[in-house]
Amino acid sequence: MNAPATSPTPTAPGGLPLLGHGLQLARNPLPFITSLRDHGPVVRIRIGPTPAYVVTDPALTRKVLVTDAAHYAKGGKIIDALRVFFGDGLATIADGDAHLRNRRLMQPMFNKAHIADRGDAMIEQVASAVGAWPEGQPRDVYEDMNEVTLGAFLVALFGADLPEHLAGEFTALMPDIMEGTIRQTILPPWVTRLPLPANRAHAQRVARLRALIDQAIDHRTRRAAGPPSGAAAAADAGCPHAAAAGEQRTGLFDTLLTAEDPLTRQQLQDEAITLLTGAIETTGTTLAWTLYEITRHPGIEQRLREELATVCADRPLAYEDLEHLPYARRVLQEAIRKYGPAWLVTRTATRDLDLGGHLVPEGADVVWSPYLHQHDPAVFSDPGAFDPDRWTTGDTAATRGSFLAFGDGRRKCIGENFAWAELQIILATVLRTWPSFQLTSRAPRPQAVVTVKPDRMTMRFHRQPAPAPQSTDDPARITTGPEPGPDTEPSPSTG
Repeated sequence: MNAPATSPTPTAPGGLPLLGHGLQLARNPLPFITSLRDHGPVVRIRIGPTPAYVVTDPALTRKVLVTDAAHYAKGGKIIDALRVFFGDGLATIADGDAHLRNRRLMQPMFNKAHIADRGDAMIEQVASAVGAWPEGQPRDVYEDMNEVTLGAFLVALFGADLPEHLAGEFTALMPDIMEGTIRQTILPPWVTRLPLPANRAHAQRVARLRALIDQAIDHRTRRAAGPPSGAAAAADAGCPHAAAAGEQRTGLFDTLLTAEDPLTRQQLQDEAITLLTGAIETTGTTLAWTLYEITRHPGIEQRLREELATVCADRPLAYEDLEHLPYARRVLQEAIRKYGPAWLVTRTATRDLDLGGHLVPEGADVVWSPYLHQHDPAVFSDPGAFDPDRWTTGDTAATRGSFLAFGDGRRKCIGENFAWAELQIILATVLRTWPSFQLTSRAPRPQAVVTVKPDRMTMRFHRQPAPAPQSTDDPARITTGPEPGPDTEPSPSTG
């Protein structure tokens, strides 16, 4: 049934012949996408010659993601490009029976009890990585956060006994993989199919990543096949903690490997790539921005350290402590709100649709932006400010429909519980390991690529506490430098 066109859909100004609004999306993506709110609840843009419909009203975005989700399929040009790398992982697989089956298989991996079983192993891994940083040397914080995040996630995904050479190669390979994937989403499809050196190198890295995942799967399969034999069995027999240690060495991926209706090897690879990429890019970006905001707001840092001291005193962090760190959670949620991390997501209309009185034709890309909604001044007062106290109990009801960093509806991020746990573990560990740290680069500029990442961010970490901050009337809103500005480098939209 065709939808009635009850209102003309406004077209965003500034489109160019052939390029449409692609140049604005490439040069000034964040100012451009937020400016569309001024033109109506549904705004037509062109990406090259192809029209797309941007939803700026959170109530209409909810229709796309929840109430009318059956008519807005997971898809669009960016999703199609990412599918080349991810395969049919949970983030890119088309809507339908296969998606529902895979999501049901994976859901137990991310319930709170399952994550808690891996919590202590993750804490040990993070503490080891963060504690190994040399004191006083400028460090690339974005790279550090991605590396620490990857290490913690590998422990959670494949178990604490993943061979060291595998973990090391994953860590070395993933940054180049991510850079190549971003390049693939920016360039036209015909360019990515040419036998260029960069394309060949990316294909080789992806093939190596799949081989590493195969080795990790084989390792987990051998571990699950039965108890150890020979000397290992004798050692375990004399150790009263052997069973508990064995349980800790298991990973989230064992849930898929032991499912009654298991995935094929290709599907296991696709899901592992999807999980690894999602865990690194979004979590690492959020943590980098969080540390940056802490350096700008001494009052926030002081409250975080006081909360940790109250909860942990002089003992090491434990997984059970996370639920007693509400201020740390608010700080992280504010970083997620302010910086995305995803900034542009697409769906595809499965038929002619009436969206808020505007005709969206069958096959058209429908775009929604967590960044746009999370910077709406009608919902978030002073959206450019970093204010964790906006998330205090009682103040969040009005913002619930506009905080969309994890999506909504049946395609909502399955790993949200895990993301919160990992974010809190890493932030708490950095603060407890390093009594002070300072920004050593200029204020970073946000770059809208797959996530809203910092263009440059270096810091020094010290074992001695910094001098106490000066007293202010509102320490949580101190600013010590300019707000980061929009990026000026080519950027893709992402799904």
